[in-house]
Amino acid sequence: MPALTPDTIRTLTETLADLTDYLRENPDLDEALALVEPLLDEYTGLPVQFADTLRALARAIQEHPGAPRTTQVDLLVTELRTAAWEQADQHTLHYVLDDLRDLDGSASTAEGCCWCR
Repeated sequence: MPALTPDTIRTLTETLADLTDYLRENPDLDEALALVEPLLDEYTGLPVQFADTLRALARAIQEHPGAPRTTQVDLLVTELRTAAWEQADQHTLHYVLDDLRDLDGSASTAEGCCWCR
């Protein structure tokens, strides 16, 4: 695995910002759903990955020999873990994409794509 740097992570966030800008330009909906789909994957999407990242950061802080052992640090680690749980709860967003596709599929058989009406 290549070494991670703040710049590689910044590139990731810039790509997400580009996606947001693209979605604001009224793109083709099928393409928009396809672009967002990997981000909301139930097992590997952003909510799950970000939750894992927050938990890993909390563990790294707790296990680091140089980290102060104070109540404040314990509270901050708890905040990271709480945020991780909140993020992980968002893994169900992939169902929204499924539901949108179902709406499109049921409408397209009857009278054309529901997104084009």
